[in-house]
Amino acid sequence: MTTQFDRVYHGLSTEPGKFRVASSGMAWRGEEADNVIAISSTEVKWARWLRVARGFQLRIGTKDRRREVFDGFERDDQEKVASLLKQHFSVALEADDISFRGWNWGVTDFRGDELAFLVGNKTSFELPLQYVANSNIAGRTEVSLEFMAPSDSAGKKPSKGQPDEMVEIRFFVPGQSTRVRGSDEGSNKSDAEDEANDVSAAQAFHDAIKEKAELGHVAGDIILSFEEVLVLTPRGRYDVDMFPEFLRLRGKTYDYKIVYTSISRLFLLPKDDLHILFILGLNVPIRQGQTRYQYLVMQFSREEEITAELNMSEEEIAKHDRLKKNYEDPTFEVVSSVFRALSKKKIVSAGSFQSRTGHPGLKANLKAVQGDLFMLDKYIFFVSKQPVLIEISDIHQVVFSRLGAGIATARTFDMQIVTKSGPEYMFTSINKEEHEPTDAYLKDKKVRVKNEMVPDGDLLLAAAGDDSDEEMQSVASDDDEVPRVRRAGDDDEDSEDDEDFQASSSDQGSPTETSDSDSEPARPRPTRRATAT
Repeated sequence: MTTQFDRVYHGLSTEPGKFRVASSGMAWRGEEADNVIAISSTEVKWARWLRVARGFQLRIGTKDRRREVFDGFERDDQEKVASLLKQHFSVALEADDISFRGWNWGVTDFRGDELAFLVGNKTSFELPLQYVANSNIAGRTEVSLEFMAPSDSAGKKPSKGQPDEMVEIRFFVPGQSTRVRGSDEGSNKSDAEDEANDVSAAQAFHDAIKEKAELGHVAGDIILSFEEVLVLTPRGRYDVDMFPEFLRLRGKTYDYKIVYTSISRLFLLPKDDLHILFILGLNVPIRQGQTRYQYLVMQFSREEEITAELNMSEEEIAKHDRLKKNYEDPTFEVVSSVFRALSKKKIVSAGSFQSRTGHPGLKANLKAVQGDLFMLDKYIFFVSKQPVLIEISDIHQVVFSRLGAGIATARTFDMQIVTKSGPEYMFTSINKEEHEPTDAYLKDKKVRVKNEMVPDGDLLLAAAGDDSDEEMQSVASDDDEVPRVRRAGDDDEDSEDDEDFQASSSDQGSPTETSDSDSEPARPRPTRRATAT
């Protein structure tokens, strides 16, 4: 005899289905999809009943440490479910108490692949660690957990009718924690060494999250691993582990889990004659502290080579585009080839643009940040600590200008890009020799160009004019200048005071001036103002 329950959900799925229990086991099947979750009677080990957001939940534990969750039961179904489990599987249905106080202060407990938050020894909520994408320490006492949507992890795009999903939660973890030692041999160590073993409780919690979140993925799932990859943004060296559905960046401080479906674009651009940049554009930025990074910039040496073998069968490799079982090529070619196949994204490479030095990019500054400005077929990409991507189709106008009139500024020019979507970008300190190829590139892309640059001849004349003005000013300020003779009709603000002043007959100057006056005709002296004492 089979007993059926309608409108029951499996796990975190939003699709309702039918749940059936019989002597041979239990099974769930969705109303729309054809997937079936079946558990035989010999596999059932324990069962729990608890209150959740979608009614009541039945948790089934199996002998192989697997756990299946079914939501949507009514309150009155508890006695019926308990009777069926006792009758068919000889398993008692245990009821778990749930805390409804709404407190945000409690204790965390790791239960298999879930993190439980307890208030008064009662479960308040649980978080599935398999969906933890990143764990970061935000401040000294805060640990932030970022989640990937279940729909993204399955490789499907979320539909418009799906409800909202939590993407981040923060825990305030004050206090200190002591590292667990393997023996008591360290009892005679100094106090300084003991303090070194003490870490913040937030750091200990963060390390536990990273360890537990990786338990669901065994080493056999890794397709390929690249060690000590230099990442410019965010800065550091990371081990890159490639899995079938996601990649993991493992650094000394931060770990990131990036689903392939969140990768929007791939770029492979030459930085110089020695290095190659491989850049990942992300739909969901990763975060390091309070800073979010939408682009991952990796740097590889042109001469570095790698020998690698993918942990995939020939049938699985055949499903991907241009993916090989074995590689013995430059590292950047292997990395880009694997990323292109697993993410199913095309790689954007350098276009036909070349600067005066034969490089596909220009050296420029954006505000106070220096970087490389790449002129690509469909984009203008500024690669720096804060990369900026501008689509050619979104450009409204480009304005060339050169501020100032000095000789130094004549060697560079500025380029302002006005976009149709609103933002404006001012790139400065571009070499003057790059103006001609840049102007030709923009005109070839049918981009409106406005030139406000001052010709070099006018700059030289302006500079020469400034020099002559400075010379005239210096002559006028010299003490040996020839004074201007005051005419009787000239107006002066000190004229009334000068009328009261009368030079005495003894005021004939110094002896030197007297001797000079015998050989030269008298020259008019500058009028000075005297103050009576």
